[in-house]
Amino acid sequence: MIVDPAELAALTPAELEQLAEGLERLVLDREAGKVPWLCDRDGCDGRPHPGRPGAHSRANQRPPAGDDWDWWLALAGRGWGKTRVGAEFSIEQARHLPRGALIAPTAADARDVMVEGDSGILACAPATFRPVYTKSLRKLEYPNGSIQMLYSADEPDRLRGPQHHYFWADELAAWRYLQDAWDMLQMGMRLGKHPRGCITTTPRPLPLVKKLLKDPRCAVVRGSTYENLDNLAETFRRSVIDRYEGTTLGRQELDAEVLEDLPGALVARALIDRYRVTPADVPELISMAVGMDPAGTGAGDETGLVVTGWGVDQHHYVLADASAKRSPDQAARAAYTLLEEHGAAYIVVEDNGPKDWLEEVLRRVWRDLHPGDTTPPPIRRVNASKGKKLRAQPVAMLYEQGRVHHVGSLPELEDQLTTWIPEETPGSPDRVDAEVHAITYQMKRDRGTRTELVNPHRAAARPGRTAQHPALKARAQRA
Repeated sequence: MIVDPAELAALTPAELEQLAEGLERLVLDREAGKVPWLCDRDGCDGRPHPGRPGAHSRANQRPPAGDDWDWWLALAGRGWGKTRVGAEFSIEQARHLPRGALIAPTAADARDVMVEGDSGILACAPATFRPVYTKSLRKLEYPNGSIQMLYSADEPDRLRGPQHHYFWADELAAWRYLQDAWDMLQMGMRLGKHPRGCITTTPRPLPLVKKLLKDPRCAVVRGSTYENLDNLAETFRRSVIDRYEGTTLGRQELDAEVLEDLPGALVARALIDRYRVTPADVPELISMAVGMDPAGTGAGDETGLVVTGWGVDQHHYVLADASAKRSPDQAARAAYTLLEEHGAAYIVVEDNGPKDWLEEVLRRVWRDLHPGDTTPPPIRRVNASKGKKLRAQPVAMLYEQGRVHHVGSLPELEDQLTTWIPEETPGSPDRVDAEVHAITYQMKRDRGTRTELVNPHRAAARPGRTAQHPALKARAQRA
């Protein structure tokens, strides 16, 4: 690059500093082996080759040609490169369109994956076109003035007013309020001559996903985890691929199959969809409980944490799934956080001798969180004398009767409910166990009795605790 000394002399100190920073980023990009993403070589597998000495797009990661599409749906397995595809699409659109939308399942996902992730926009944008990220405004601004706004699919109403030229929708099938957020997004796609967007997601057989697959204006590309093994860590192969390869869940998460209802699964996905509700549909609740199942007791290594409510209509409402890989101490603290946030009355655990350590941890953490408080921790037990399948069957029957309702979408819990086949897998997944614990306790406690109604807008029964009940915030605001 040749620079005219006269032009340098005419720059202000601030402009010189900006130029130096840009040159430094350019050098760092080259040292890191970054090359232009798109490659026009027929059948390219993304490996370095003359003209593209670094990692770049495979043939099926290129945007569709032509203008006869409104949505580009990348339906692919874990690790295929969906985030990179979405980030590169967004960067390219920002070069010639003023305004874009970036939507993720949660605000944290938008920040941590789409923007700041290893394959996010900041990591992928070239030094000469790297945007400035203002976290407080949830905004990316590029050197040419183009902006991208970040949104959470957990807050569909935030998409109600803004207008955009294009969008990137990440992990669409994991959006909790999928249809509402999608509808609001589409209503804002009204700028420019041809608004369109990129959708990157692991597949789930949800109505909207199936509708997009059939839409002639939706360009679909499919891909599996195995296409990108060269760029994935060996630990991923050991912990994910080796574990799920050949399983029903692996067919969905690795091979990107859109699985319909499986014969023998605990719950049919069609039942979950049929009786799904929005926060506005949840009635007054008699009680709420946090079901907890420790890691290592079933088919997973997560601690199951699921919040359920028992309504005045004698139906059960699954309000939240906060299951994750945690240490025992972290899991106990997360359980008490859920208890506070939702104004729940109890943490429900399995009554099983080998798991007594769980209750001990809950008691110790309770004392740490409430020093000097002699009130016993709000722990309740459910009987564990029956096998996993027998204990889950009454809950499965409630689903068949239309008496269990998921408030919004709870994708990972729903995957376990609809892919666990008791006859094939002896142990049950931890999210399922946690839900079964909570609902089983409420079935035994509340049938035939009535207690004071839980009001999500007032303080909970325990002194000093306020019921937040996030799933019902929309009702509270309308009230």
